[in-house]
Amino acid sequence: MASNFEYYKDQAVKILYQKNKLTDLLVQIEQKTQVKREYVALGGVVLLSLYLVFGYGAQLICNAIGFVYPAYCSIKALESSKKEDDTRWLTYWVVFALFSVCEFFSDLLLSWFPFYWLAKCMFLVWCFLPVSWNGSDTIYNRVIRPAFMKHQKEIDNVMSKVTDKVNQLADTASKVAEDAVKGE
Repeated sequence: MASNFEYYKDQAVKILYQKNKLTDLLVQIEQKTQVKREYVALGGVVLLSLYLVFGYGAQLICNAIGFVYPAYCSIKALESSKKEDDTRWLTYWVVFALFSVCEFFSDLLLSWFPFYWLAKCMFLVWCFLPVSWNGSDTIYNRVIRPAFMKHQKEIDNVMSKVTDKVNQLADTASKVAEDAVKGE
Protein backbone atom coordinates (compact mmCIF):
# COMPACT_ATOMS: atom_id res chain seq x y z
CA MET A 1 0.00 0.00 0.00
CA ALA A 2 2.79 2.41 0.88
CA SER A 3 4.59 1.66 -2.38
CA ASN A 4 1.39 2.40 -4.33
CA PHE A 5 1.08 5.74 -2.54
CA GLU A 6 4.70 6.59 -3.37
CA TYR A 7 4.17 5.63 -7.01
CA TYR A 8 1.12 7.89 -7.37
CA LYS A 9 2.83 10.68 -5.47
CA ASP A 10 5.80 10.45 -7.85
CA GLN A 11 3.44 10.49 -10.85
CA ALA A 12 1.68 13.60 -9.51
CA VAL A 13 5.01 15.36 -8.92
CA LYS A 14 6.08 14.44 -12.46
CA ILE A 15 2.91 16.07 -13.81
CA LEU A 16 3.64 19.22 -11.77
CA TYR A 17 6.98 19.57 -13.57
CA GLN A 18 5.67 19.13 -17.12
CA LYS A 19 5.66 22.25 -19.28
CA ASN A 20 2.16 23.74 -19.62
CA LYS A 21 0.22 26.84 -18.61
CA LEU A 22 -0.77 25.47 -15.21
CA THR A 23 2.79 24.61 -14.28
CA ASP A 24 3.94 28.01 -15.57
CA LEU A 25 1.52 29.55 -13.06
CA LEU A 26 2.84 27.23 -10.34
CA VAL A 27 6.39 28.35 -11.15
CA GLN A 28 5.40 31.99 -10.69
CA ILE A 29 3.67 31.23 -7.37
CA GLU A 30 6.66 29.14 -6.28
CA GLN A 31 9.07 31.96 -7.06
CA LYS A 32 7.01 34.64 -5.31
CA THR A 33 6.17 32.63 -2.19
CA GLN A 34 9.27 30.41 -1.93
CA VAL A 35 6.88 27.47 -1.35
CA LYS A 36 7.45 24.33 -3.41
CA ARG A 37 4.91 23.80 -6.17
CA GLU A 38 3.97 20.42 -4.68
CA TYR A 39 2.70 22.17 -1.56
CA VAL A 40 0.99 24.92 -3.57
CA ALA A 41 -0.81 22.32 -5.69
CA LEU A 42 -1.73 20.26 -2.61
CA GLY A 43 -3.08 23.41 -0.94
CA GLY A 44 -5.14 24.19 -4.04
CA VAL A 45 -6.58 20.66 -4.09
CA VAL A 46 -7.40 20.86 -0.37
CA LEU A 47 -9.09 24.27 -0.78
CA LEU A 48 -11.06 23.05 -3.79
CA SER A 49 -12.11 19.94 -1.86
CA LEU A 50 -13.28 22.02 1.10
CA TYR A 51 -15.16 24.35 -1.23
CA LEU A 52 -16.88 21.38 -2.90
CA VAL A 53 -18.03 20.22 0.55
CA PHE A 54 -18.99 23.56 2.13
CA GLY A 55 -19.03 26.21 -0.60
CA TYR A 56 -21.85 27.96 -2.38
CA GLY A 57 -22.02 26.98 -6.06
CA ALA A 58 -20.23 23.67 -5.55
CA GLN A 59 -22.48 22.09 -8.18
CA LEU A 60 -21.35 24.62 -10.78
CA ILE A 61 -17.66 24.12 -9.94
CA CYS A 62 -18.03 20.34 -10.02
CA ASN A 63 -19.87 20.36 -13.35
CA ALA A 64 -17.36 22.80 -14.84
CA ILE A 65 -14.49 20.50 -13.87
CA GLY A 66 -16.31 17.54 -15.42
CA PHE A 67 -17.09 19.47 -18.61
CA VAL A 68 -14.54 22.18 -19.46
CA TYR A 69 -11.29 20.16 -19.54
CA PRO A 70 -12.87 17.13 -21.28
CA ALA A 71 -14.55 19.41 -23.84
CA TYR A 72 -11.22 21.14 -24.54
CA CYS A 73 -9.45 17.78 -24.93
CA SER A 74 -12.27 16.49 -27.15
CA ILE A 75 -11.92 19.44 -29.50
CA LYS A 76 -8.14 18.93 -29.61
CA ALA A 77 -8.73 15.22 -30.32
CA LEU A 78 -11.11 16.01 -33.17
CA GLU A 79 -8.53 18.32 -34.70
CA SER A 80 -5.72 15.76 -34.45
CA SER A 81 -5.15 13.00 -37.00
CA LYS A 82 -4.99 10.20 -34.39
CA LYS A 83 -8.04 7.98 -33.86
CA GLU A 84 -7.06 6.80 -30.35
CA ASP A 85 -7.69 10.15 -28.69
CA ASP A 86 -11.10 10.40 -30.39
CA THR A 87 -12.06 6.99 -28.99
CA ARG A 88 -10.81 7.93 -25.54
CA TRP A 89 -12.91 11.08 -25.34
CA LEU A 90 -15.98 9.49 -26.94
CA THR A 91 -15.79 6.86 -24.21
CA TYR A 92 -15.65 9.61 -21.58
CA TRP A 93 -18.74 11.32 -23.02
CA VAL A 94 -20.72 8.06 -23.13
CA VAL A 95 -19.95 7.45 -19.44
CA PHE A 96 -20.63 11.13 -18.64
CA ALA A 97 -24.02 10.93 -20.36
CA LEU A 98 -24.98 7.73 -18.54
CA PHE A 99 -23.91 9.26 -15.24
CA SER A 100 -25.91 12.42 -15.99
CA VAL A 101 -29.07 10.43 -16.70
CA CYS A 102 -28.63 8.36 -13.52
CA GLU A 103 -27.88 11.51 -11.56
CA PHE A 104 -31.08 13.15 -12.81
CA PHE A 105 -33.13 10.50 -11.02
CA SER A 106 -31.08 10.51 -7.83
CA ASP A 107 -29.93 14.14 -7.66
CA LEU A 108 -32.58 15.29 -5.21
CA LEU A 109 -31.54 12.65 -2.68
CA LEU A 110 -27.80 12.68 -3.29
CA SER A 111 -27.34 16.46 -3.19
CA TRP A 112 -28.32 16.42 0.49
CA PHE A 113 -25.19 14.44 1.36
CA PRO A 114 -22.39 16.84 2.36
CA PHE A 115 -19.65 15.15 0.33
CA TYR A 116 -21.72 14.59 -2.81
CA TRP A 117 -20.14 17.29 -4.99
CA LEU A 118 -16.65 16.32 -3.88
CA ALA A 119 -17.36 12.65 -4.61
CA LYS A 120 -18.89 13.49 -7.99
CA CYS A 121 -15.92 15.68 -8.87
CA MET A 122 -13.48 12.93 -7.89
CA PHE A 123 -15.50 10.46 -9.98
CA LEU A 124 -15.43 12.71 -13.05
CA VAL A 125 -11.71 13.39 -12.66
CA TRP A 126 -11.11 9.62 -12.38
CA CYS A 127 -13.10 9.22 -15.60
CA PHE A 128 -10.88 11.60 -17.57
CA LEU A 129 -7.48 10.94 -15.99
CA PRO A 130 -4.90 9.89 -18.59
CA VAL A 131 -4.02 6.64 -16.81
CA SER A 132 -4.43 2.96 -17.66
CA TRP A 133 -7.07 2.53 -14.92
CA ASN A 134 -9.13 5.41 -16.29
CA GLY A 135 -12.70 5.41 -14.97
CA SER A 136 -14.47 5.88 -18.29
CA ASP A 137 -12.61 2.95 -19.85
CA THR A 138 -13.30 0.76 -16.83
CA ILE A 139 -17.02 1.60 -16.67
CA TYR A 140 -17.47 1.36 -20.42
CA ASN A 141 -15.73 -2.02 -20.74
CA ARG A 142 -17.25 -3.60 -17.63
CA VAL A 143 -20.80 -2.17 -17.64
CA ILE A 144 -21.91 -0.25 -20.72
CA ARG A 145 -20.40 -2.32 -23.53
CA PRO A 146 -21.56 -5.72 -22.20
CA ALA A 147 -25.09 -4.40 -21.61
CA PHE A 148 -25.17 -2.81 -25.06
CA MET A 149 -23.85 -5.91 -26.82
CA LYS A 150 -26.41 -8.09 -25.02
CA HIS A 151 -29.36 -5.86 -25.97
CA GLN A 152 -28.11 -4.32 -29.23
CA LYS A 153 -30.85 -5.82 -31.41
CA GLU A 154 -33.64 -4.53 -29.13
CA ILE A 155 -31.98 -1.12 -28.86
CA ASP A 156 -31.66 -0.92 -32.66
CA ASN A 157 -35.37 -1.77 -33.06
CA VAL A 158 -36.43 0.89 -30.56
CA MET A 159 -34.15 3.49 -32.14
CA SER A 160 -35.57 2.65 -35.58
CA LYS A 161 -39.11 3.16 -34.29
CA VAL A 162 -38.13 6.44 -32.61
CA THR A 163 -36.47 7.63 -35.83
CA ASP A 164 -39.60 6.77 -37.81
CA LYS A 165 -41.82 8.67 -35.35
CA VAL A 166 -39.51 11.70 -35.38
CA ASN A 167 -39.53 11.70 -39.19
CA GLN A 168 -43.34 11.48 -39.19
CA LEU A 169 -43.53 14.33 -36.72
CA ALA A 170 -41.13 16.42 -38.82
CA ASP A 171 -43.18 15.73 -41.97
CA THR A 172 -46.39 16.70 -40.17
CA ALA A 173 -44.82 19.87 -38.78
CA SER A 174 -43.49 20.76 -42.22
CA LYS A 175 -46.94 20.26 -43.79
CA VAL A 176 -48.60 22.35 -41.08
CA ALA A 177 -46.03 25.11 -41.65
CA GLU A 178 -46.59 24.99 -45.43
CA ASP A 179 -50.36 25.20 -44.92
CA ALA A 180 -49.93 28.11 -42.53
CA VAL A 181 -47.78 29.97 -45.05
CA LYS A 182 -50.27 29.29 -47.88
CA GLY A 183 -53.17 30.43 -45.70
CA GLU A 184 -51.72 33.89 -45.09
